[in-house]
Amino acid sequence: MTLPRVMLEPIVRTALLEDLGRAGDLTTQATVSSDRQATLAIVARDHGVVSGTDCAVLAWTLLDPDVEVRIDLPDGSRVGPGSRIGTVRGSARSLLTGERVALNFLGHLSGVASATSGLVQAVSGSTTRICDTRKTTPGLRSLEKDAVRAGGGHNHRFGLDDAILIKDNHIAYAGGITAAVRAAREAVGHLVKIEVEVDTLEQLDELLDCDADAVLLDNMTPAQLAEAVRRVAGRLITEASGRVTQETVAALAASGVDLISAGWLTHSAPVLDVGLDAVD
Repeated sequence: MTLPRVMLEPIVRTALLEDLGRAGDLTTQATVSSDRQATLAIVARDHGVVSGTDCAVLAWTLLDPDVEVRIDLPDGSRVGPGSRIGTVRGSARSLLTGERVALNFLGHLSGVASATSGLVQAVSGSTTRICDTRKTTPGLRSLEKDAVRAGGGHNHRFGLDDAILIKDNHIAYAGGITAAVRAAREAVGHLVKIEVEVDTLEQLDELLDCDADAVLLDNMTPAQLAEAVRRVAGRLITEASGRVTQETVAALAASGVDLISAGWLTHSAPVLDVGLDAVD
């Protein structure tokens, strides 16, 4: 899925304005001739999956519509050290001024896609899908969730209005799982899904008598998850969350859960090192 420009442009424009500040790029204006032209290659320095190319393109073309950007490896492409993601040509001043913003988006979002791809590969052969959460960088949720898709993952809720997710505090204030689900079902339309977070198998047993659609099995061991899947027996969508790492995700998936969600994919994924190399 490619996000439309109308969604991307305000985010990229804000990043450019943040970097340009009150006086623009003092360094480039002082040291690079206004008539200097340049060609730079966008190059990966490590193994990973590309995401954020549209943002990188906008970082340069919003500054200077005459800049030409060619993307050779679009979002979702696998790269290694030395892989040329694309090429940017035009005014050297424009290219250097937009460089950091372009690479910030490209490195961060490719990092999210790469981390997601790692988990997806780790559970290959199972039916479990890897999902993100709402633990995203403020203002960048749509981009980070797009990067998760580029890495082969799937999206959980985009916001509070997507679906109902009843967590421990909701349960406490509502008077219990049964009361919370009943109130939720009465409050929303027939297209709104209801998911409930449980910490124990006893809570799961209570939920199975309620009119819910999915269960979030929080911080359970693989053995507990397997027992939860057995008890659910297909009546609810099962989601595991908590303690998800590259090392543990395969064991969690072996329990048979439908989904595994990990907040760190968007809030803590290491950036993919991407740089610009002069071509001329």
